[in-house]
Amino acid sequence: MKHVVSTRTLALLMAGMMLSGCSDDDDNDSTPQPDEPARAQDARTFSVDQSKLALESLEDTQTDTWTGVMESGAGYLIEVPENWNGMLVMYAHGYRGEGSELTVTPPSIRKWLVDNGYAWAASSYSKNFYDVRAGLEDTNALALAFNDIAAQNGRTLTAPVKTYITGHSMGGHIAAAAVEQETLSTANNVVSYDGSVPMCGVVAGPIEFDYLQDFTFAAQHIAGMGPTQYPNTDFDAAAINAVLWDVVPSQTQLGVPTEQGLLLENVVRNLSGGDRPIFEYGFRGPYYNVVMGTGGRDGKINGILTEDYPGNADTVYQFDAEPALSAEETAFNSNIFRIDGNPEANSLRADGLRWVPEISGEFTVPVVTIHGLGDLYVPFVHEQEYLRRAAANGSDALLVQRAIRAPGHCDFMPAEEEAAFSAMVEWEQNGVKPGGDVMLDPAVVSDPNYGCTYTSEDRPGMPVCP
Repeated sequence: MKHVVSTRTLALLMAGMMLSGCSDDDDNDSTPQPDEPARAQDARTFSVDQSKLALESLEDTQTDTWTGVMESGAGYLIEVPENWNGMLVMYAHGYRGEGSELTVTPPSIRKWLVDNGYAWAASSYSKNFYDVRAGLEDTNALALAFNDIAAQNGRTLTAPVKTYITGHSMGGHIAAAAVEQETLSTANNVVSYDGSVPMCGVVAGPIEFDYLQDFTFAAQHIAGMGPTQYPNTDFDAAAINAVLWDVVPSQTQLGVPTEQGLLLENVVRNLSGGDRPIFEYGFRGPYYNVVMGTGGRDGKINGILTEDYPGNADTVYQFDAEPALSAEETAFNSNIFRIDGNPEANSLRADGLRWVPEISGEFTVPVVTIHGLGDLYVPFVHEQEYLRRAAANGSDALLVQRAIRAPGHCDFMPAEEEAAFSAMVEWEQNGVKPGGDVMLDPAVVSDPNYGCTYTSEDRPGMPVCP
């Protein structure tokens, strides 16, 4: 496998150099062009506390561990076993909030990787917020710098014979986008990964923000409290919850919905992937409050975009699995507040990746995903849409997806993550395609035992597998 540093030529052709007024001298400039407004993200500053960049070998392992800060300002961790197998795994972490301090952590399967001879590397990214572009570029830049960093630390290594990528949540977005043809054509730092394992990932890209808006609009509408404007600054989560819940979900107990709350549960079930086991435990769990915490925002993804992106003009809100709308559903859809989405808010750029990289399902290497059935924050519908897109682009034969009977977000057991990663490697290296779950057949997905095949152990309080 070859690592290639992009010359940006193809990206400029795709994004349209003539549209942006950009020249080759601007190749690595990710700031707005003169004719476009500045993003809030461009004015934010971030830094790494180098005193916290510590990494020591795990007990009973012999590895070299290196930490540092890249030119972009991103911190990094690298670990290479003494008996390195010549393969490198890049780990992409999830959303780290809106603070100014950048942080980096090892992959959750670190012990398995080291025990099996893999080197791994992880970046803090140079920016926080939902900046997938920065995360992807910084992760790729670290992969490209791997050998130089090793040499600087006194260890001469050959170039990796294989480079894989994996990540959680927003990191799953990065892991999926990293192998997309659009990324390979438009990124400033290009790595031709040999395989990818997105976990609980935003694998259908920016539709995540449509979902969050649909959810919070529906909650507000069912409670009889709007929205009446956009941004819906009249959003009041506490008042809405008083209508929807007898007991509001918390970290310590499942929520108890009112009749109106059950209606929202049904609407969200359909928005998030349809009838399936474990969903209601996710809806009534603590991630309900995380999703509701996004209500009332505009569509600029906290300053990552300059214009509002999501819309619900085409959303069909349903109370059941029947495709035909009932009179009640028709009335609901007629009366809920509607806004048009604006895809151009996240259009192609001439200076690199889109601000929020798209995932079109156009890839040429094996991809294995795992996703929780009860995940309310990054819902199961991402997997279904990812498969549809991959099929449309002829990439579905390279995609294997596994459903995990987990109620929370990224709520995986080590064995489930290790099995997914090892299955991808066995497939990529030896041509043995692993098993996966059916995603698009409602009768299969709604079966009470759906997801049992790749769930390594039952979660406490959840229905058990036979």
